[in-house]
Amino acid sequence: MRLSQFFVSWRAVALAAPFLAGSLAQATAAGNYEFLAAPQTDLNRVFRLDKASGEVGACQYGLKEGTQVGVTLCYPPGEGAKAGAFSDYALVASRHSGEGGVFRVDLRSGMMSICFVLNESSVVCTPPAK
Repeated sequence: MRLSQFFVSWRAVALAAPFLAGSLAQATAAGNYEFLAAPQTDLNRVFRLDKASGEVGACQYGLKEGTQVGVTLCYPPGEGAKAGAFSDYALVASRHSGEGGVFRVDLRSGMMSICFVLNESSVVCTPPAK
């Protein structure tokens, strides 16, 4: 390899580095949420978890009169489901086919809460326990 070819190759790498770094940063930021379907077999509800704050919400499909498509019904975080102490949270489903809720677990402390939609208005979670 001639010296001029080496510098051309090195220059291409140097020019591409900022773009690659930006792409990696976006990929890392994209992993802030976790999604899990409720284990209940006749319920089309999906729970959403902010993995850093522990905030839990949920959405499901609903019929809407006069439309063929329907509507996405979402339930905001309510009591116990709002953002809490920053940690590393995950969602776990039980294997109970009639269960409409999910477990929110703090992977650092081992604490668990059970989260579910209450009265079709908001997601609530029990106080954490271990």
